[in-house]
Amino acid sequence: MLTITTQQENGHDILLLKGEVDASNSVILDEAITKAVNDGSNSILVDGAGLEYISSAGLGVFMSYLEDFQEQEINLKIYSLSDRVYEVFKILGLDQLMKIYPDKITALNS
Repeated sequence: MLTITTQQENGHDILLLKGEVDASNSVILDEAITKAVNDGSNSILVDGAGLEYISSAGLGVFMSYLEDFQEQEINLKIYSLSDRVYEVFKILGLDQLMKIYPDKITALNS
């Protein structure tokens, strides 16, 4: 199960993920990111502290936005991933393609 809470803070849209992102619910993540973009956000932060698991489908959602966000100058930053979840990003080389930070303060100040 996945729940996403959205917050606004100093011009940033923050998506707080809780639970697991897999093929059955990755559309929820996609919809949350799309809504932030459609609402005019140019800075989307993803709080992964509550993320217990992410499948390739969930990773695919993030990947699908990389090129568009670069063209539109939208910042996507992910932070506070558990070691286990971060390792999945790292194994697939996504830590080289996405901005991943250890905590919220570092993400906000980068």
